[in-house]
Amino acid sequence: MSTRLVGSVAATLAMVLVAGCGGSSGADGKIELSLGLFSDFGYDKLIEEYMASHSNIKIEQRKVKMEQHNTQLATQLAGGRGAADIVALEEGVVSQFRASKDKFVNLAEYGAKDLKDQWAGWKWNQGTADGGEFVLGLGTDMGSLGLCYRSDLFAAAGLPTDRAEVAKLWPTWADYAKAADTFTAKTPNVKFVDTGRNVYKAILDQTEEGYFAKDDSYIAEKNDKVKTAFDTAAALGTKQQTGALEPFSQDWNVALKQGSFATTTCPAWALALIKAGAGDAAAGKWDVTTAPGGGGNWGGSFLAIPKQGKNPKEAYELAKWLTAPEQQKRIFKETGNLPSQPKVYQDAEVQATVNEYFSKAPVGQIFATSAESLKPTYRGTKDSKVGPVFATALTRVEQGKQSAAEAWTQALKEATDAAK
Repeated sequence: MSTRLVGSVAATLAMVLVAGCGGSSGADGKIELSLGLFSDFGYDKLIEEYMASHSNIKIEQRKVKMEQHNTQLATQLAGGRGAADIVALEEGVVSQFRASKDKFVNLAEYGAKDLKDQWAGWKWNQGTADGGEFVLGLGTDMGSLGLCYRSDLFAAAGLPTDRAEVAKLWPTWADYAKAADTFTAKTPNVKFVDTGRNVYKAILDQTEEGYFAKDDSYIAEKNDKVKTAFDTAAALGTKQQTGALEPFSQDWNVALKQGSFATTTCPAWALALIKAGAGDAAAGKWDVTTAPGGGGNWGGSFLAIPKQGKNPKEAYELAKWLTAPEQQKRIFKETGNLPSQPKVYQDAEVQATVNEYFSKAPVGQIFATSAESLKPTYRGTKDSKVGPVFATALTRVEQGKQSAAEAWTQALKEATDAAK
């Protein structure tokens, strides 16, 4: 599922370690499978159905916050114990774990390559290694980009509120910045955007190469697109047009409920988080339109199987079923997580889906169109170490602790060290 930079159902590390080293056979003779996730993948009902139709299988979900999930998994893989039978790998870190593919089952051994055509080509490739011979994981959702906005706050600022007209305000990110100036002049007590960090990430997610070239060489210092994204986001922060919020944090939820900012970049999976944070009082006030700059991808995950598990065949069958077209369609209808399979997101029923909370926005059409045009960013093996350096630098700018130039210089030095 999608980037998700959140996890709403936290468990402690101790609880996870007590769960043991993957699946086994229980006292009742059933094969026990564990599923290590972050956030809500929409699997609760599906797992109940799977167990009902597979009387010999018992499934446990382990849900923790994403950062905790990634850290624990790296430790569990290195130690050879403690990992779930099936683990979620978010697209931002899949390259990191691809470098440890010897710790995972090659799903091609169970026939995964026969499923290749189910997925968008780029999505399938992200989950493979060795020229496609090693299948690390089966794709869940993806995070094609949209832009969410508060129509009531736009009206107060004298801006258009119709989603088609709003899209015309910002064909580019430079136009988005101009809209921010217009909004701030009329509504100075409300921030135009939640955080410059999300703007920065959205712009970078529309480039084919960011911090690393496709040969995995570090290029952030000489990649003008990284500098352009940073400058655009930093300018918003310098003008105090951002809320300087930690994305998807409790403070972010409070700001949503208070109506303290007017726009936020929103991949499909983020709609549920906005709704949860803003609450019922904001229903019909939020809307969705296309993002500046065209399609991009933020988030989406893969289901992989660590070698340390005792029942890899049964784990594969479950992962295969959870990521099948029928299940991806059901998850989209229930949670809004966008399918990563063209057959599903091109489905007439999916395309006709509207979101009542978001002013009946045609989210199926908006996100499917974005999916069709996106070109995913290459993720280097150390992408997850470099990215936070620039995000933290932008926060310093938003908080008035550094100028944009100072923050950029410091970020480059720290990122170069992180990339080594």
